[in-house]
Amino acid sequence: MRGAQSAKWVALAAVVALAATACGGNDSDSGSNDMNKGTADPNGILTAQLSEPQNPLQPANAKESQGSRVLRTIFAGLVDYEPGTGKLVYVNAESVTPNKDSSVWTVKLKPGWKFHNGEPVTAKSYVDSWNWSANVANNQTNSSWFQDIKGYEDVHPEKGKPKADKMSGLKVVNDNEFKIELNSSVSYFAYKLGYDVWTPLPSGFFKDPKGYGEKPVGNGPYKFVSWDHKKMIKVRKFADYKGPNKAKNGGIDFKNYTTADAAYSDLRSNNLDWIEQVPTTALTNYKTDLGKRAIDEEYSAVQSVVPAFYTKQFKDIDPKVIQGLSMAIDRNTITKTVLHGSRTPADSYVARGVIGYKAGALKEQVTYDPAKAKALIKEGGGVPGNKISIQYNADQDHKPWVDAVCNSIRKATGVDCVGDSKPDFQADLNARDKHQVKSMYRGGWVLDYPVNSNFMRDLYGSKAAGNTSGYANKEFDELAAKADKAATLDETVKLYQQAEQVLAKDMPAIPLWFYKVNSGQSNKVLGKIPYGQDGDPIFTNVGGRKRE
Repeated sequence: MRGAQSAKWVALAAVVALAATACGGNDSDSGSNDMNKGTADPNGILTAQLSEPQNPLQPANAKESQGSRVLRTIFAGLVDYEPGTGKLVYVNAESVTPNKDSSVWTVKLKPGWKFHNGEPVTAKSYVDSWNWSANVANNQTNSSWFQDIKGYEDVHPEKGKPKADKMSGLKVVNDNEFKIELNSSVSYFAYKLGYDVWTPLPSGFFKDPKGYGEKPVGNGPYKFVSWDHKKMIKVRKFADYKGPNKAKNGGIDFKNYTTADAAYSDLRSNNLDWIEQVPTTALTNYKTDLGKRAIDEEYSAVQSVVPAFYTKQFKDIDPKVIQGLSMAIDRNTITKTVLHGSRTPADSYVARGVIGYKAGALKEQVTYDPAKAKALIKEGGGVPGNKISIQYNADQDHKPWVDAVCNSIRKATGVDCVGDSKPDFQADLNARDKHQVKSMYRGGWVLDYPVNSNFMRDLYGSKAAGNTSGYANKEFDELAAKADKAATLDETVKLYQQAEQVLAKDMPAIPLWFYKVNSGQSNKVLGKIPYGQDGDPIFTNVGGRKRE
């Protein structure tokens, strides 16, 4: 769902976290390009790569990284996470405290916060936002994130119209305090509150949700200026922002690119300050091309290939077939050659760096073994049609690795495999949401909050917003529910580790590798751009562009 930033499906990677200390470094090109020399203009405007967001810019309507990246600049929520540790950091919240069994949570707000239009941010701003976002009539892609709250089923029934317009579990105490009563205990509920879906909305939004989706009014470090669709989104520093992550620059121009190569070309010529991902064609040379302004660091995200279980091909498939396809993929060779060491083979459904990640949770399922792969596929009844396709978005450089995965499967098992490209990430996501995937699709999931549940319940729960494959397993759902009701976070994490073994048998997805940030920045930015655990740049901590 963004994993919940919806998580969050990633075009390649993405969400913005709180500020970390920017580290310096000199570019290897020349003294005139030294990233540590010169002075930064605090009003300077940064330029960053972006693909077109899938939906209007409404906090509960971004289940992908592109819209989420913009929303995180415009809106601020109750909490965020400390880079590197995952520790909770209060933003708009003064405190978020549970009762003894974690079934009722009390939120107290820091007073004095305002929306960009001058309206005060109050407890009602949050409660109204959540009630509207959860309501089935408003068709928000991440509405299921509110299902823990008592009364959710009244505003979001499985069938028919809502019975109420408010969840009974939300109660405003005063302007700066409200209570959240859950259906049952959720020990890690405070961690979930760092996701976009939980941000407040101003009163005017509810009179014109569509208009505000095009021109959002938030409470974050940047205020919205304009959205020229498929070209550019502009945000600018909000001078009255009260949070700990105030912008140290004047704003950001998010520029749309249809190919990774075009963005990289602009970066190299200093016409773009940041790119999301170096194209595969440049991975062998980008560190030489960019010098110290090249970025290479791991973050918490997993790439996978996901069967569409609603198709005739996979509806009643034996898990042995998917296990066989997984074991037919030579991850070590592909990550070392095609991806030039920019990825690490995955050994879990959970990304590294997340609370509850267990090394080796997946063993033989992700070990290349052509003979066993072929045998398992045969034992499971074979792949219907003896051919699969892998859907991906062509506006990012996925084709080389998709072709490599297909070649590996074809060579090891004799099952034909081809890529199925969509023109951009928006088209790719729309096909998933409308259940129009022909066979399998590329999945990329980055943490929304640093607990293993985010990589399991929010992706493979039968009613999760991030579940676009149609997968459902009663045993997994029951174990996830038990984990959520555990008395402590430690118990929750251990139960989800048990739930991961259910997934290991079922194979609702084929994990491929863990992500790295393989990116770069222009020489017009002073110092290096810092990154969060989600792999997104912490734009607020960049001190503007260099003065000309």
